[in-house]
Amino acid sequence: MEFFTLFLTYLAACGAAAATGAMFQPGDWYRNLSKPRWTPPDWLFSVAWTVLYLSMSVAAARVAMAGETGQALALWSVQIALNTLWTPVFFGLRRMGAGLVIIALLWLAVAATMLAFWQVDWIAGALFAPYLLWVSVAGMLNRSVWVRNPAG
Repeated sequence: MEFFTLFLTYLAACGAAAATGAMFQPGDWYRNLSKPRWTPPDWLFSVAWTVLYLSMSVAAARVAMAGETGQALALWSVQIALNTLWTPVFFGLRRMGAGLVIIALLWLAVAATMLAFWQVDWIAGALFAPYLLWVSVAGMLNRSVWVRNPAG
């Protein structure tokens, strides 16, 4: 029961991050930007984030169950805060350069969290690997869109 309660707690934090996607949707502004051919299709974003948020929550709950994992869970908090911040900055404020800075910091926080989790529980660390890959792609996309649309 404790694992499930922890999972739901971390999932609630992910839900808050996901809510920014509902509040600050890409809309016509983003659709009209020049994007690279390798841009993922729109439907993939909601599927990917659902899977990633579930994985992040399972990973955090596993680490929390291990005890004496304050630093690892503090890193989890940093990454979810940066995750939450990116959408309003990029889509809400339409600040692609600032978004790139945030996503670079997010990448570092996700990598640090993955490594810290791996030291506690290799499964938890492995659950963060797809997230790091997704943030890598998102960072490259953010950079490409910013370069292709210098007025943004």
